[in-house]
Amino acid sequence: MKLSTFFKISIAISVALLIYSLITIFSSGLSHAGPSLILFLLFLGISSRGFESLKGFTYSLMIFTGVACALYYPKYLVEIDGFKLSTLITPLIQIIMFGMGTRMSVDDFVGVIKMPKGVLVGVAAQFSIMPLIGFGLASISNFTPEIAAGMILIGCSPSGLASNVMSYLAKANLALSITLTTICTLLAPFLTPVLMKFLGGTYIEIDIMKMMWDIFKMIVIPIGAGLLFNKLLHGKSRWLDLAMPLISMIGIGIIITIITAAGRDSLLEIGIMLTALVIVHNLAGYFVGYWFSRLLKLSERDSRTVALEVGMQNAGLAAGLAKEMGRIATVGLAPAVFGPLMNITGSLLASYWHRRPPKEN
Repeated sequence: MKLSTFFKISIAISVALLIYSLITIFSSGLSHAGPSLILFLLFLGISSRGFESLKGFTYSLMIFTGVACALYYPKYLVEIDGFKLSTLITPLIQIIMFGMGTRMSVDDFVGVIKMPKGVLVGVAAQFSIMPLIGFGLASISNFTPEIAAGMILIGCSPSGLASNVMSYLAKANLALSITLTTICTLLAPFLTPVLMKFLGGTYIEIDIMKMMWDIFKMIVIPIGAGLLFNKLLHGKSRWLDLAMPLISMIGIGIIITIITAAGRDSLLEIGIMLTALVIVHNLAGYFVGYWFSRLLKLSERDSRTVALEVGMQNAGLAAGLAKEMGRIATVGLAPAVFGPLMNITGSLLASYWHRRPPKEN
């Protein structure tokens, strides 16, 4: 069977499953459509790999498949034989950060010297725009204090690795993107707890020193180990370079699925409103990040980079912090929703910019 034929069959199956799901929903209710909806998302994700214009959505579709499983069958994704699956979150984040470290080098820090203005503007935007927007949205949300605090937490987190991929696709400044992600990630142990205490302290109790240590062990130690691994075994572990991006994506998907299962009841109650506010938060990050950069006279390429860095947060880290707080089912909800949605909006924005080469200033 030719590969193209396989993808055509997959999309045909996904269409059939969608039709069956809709019939089931209208005849028996949404609660009975679980298996067909899950299979629909799975086959849609598989078939998207066969179309160049849809490849960027495969990851998000697979995450939505996991989320659907969590919403319909949460008991299987919260605890197995007494073992709480939330225990996996911190180790998964550490593995992802280790992978990030293995792909880092001194060149990532040289960017601070080569592009000082872009780095300064990007870091300032990252740790001001999203925290303040998150605080504003939390203030008007009428959510419970812990869920509202989750919106602030995702805003106070640094950018994630996904922003680097989107910057490349958007014909932005990839070198600046990697440098910003690196610098903001390493600043997170100091700035994220302080911002959370200042903006989120009225919603939940924040122990600055504990949060600093939580971020340090989830980010700095694994990245340091990855840097050392890269230095000692550079060029000798190509298999790891190829495997880590996939491992990272699977890890984030597992984290989001576990959080969704843990907070399923709350999510069903406020899901539509939370999703709407998360989308506003995400899109506002792109918009304000871009025009903030243009206002400060950054080039078109650099402004695109800052926009993507600001709008795309490290949802995995935010989820890990929610778990360390013991509030994964509440504080962790906003990060769980933010993660897959930012990949969709980021892909759309990157595709739009890809077709429009940046103007030279």
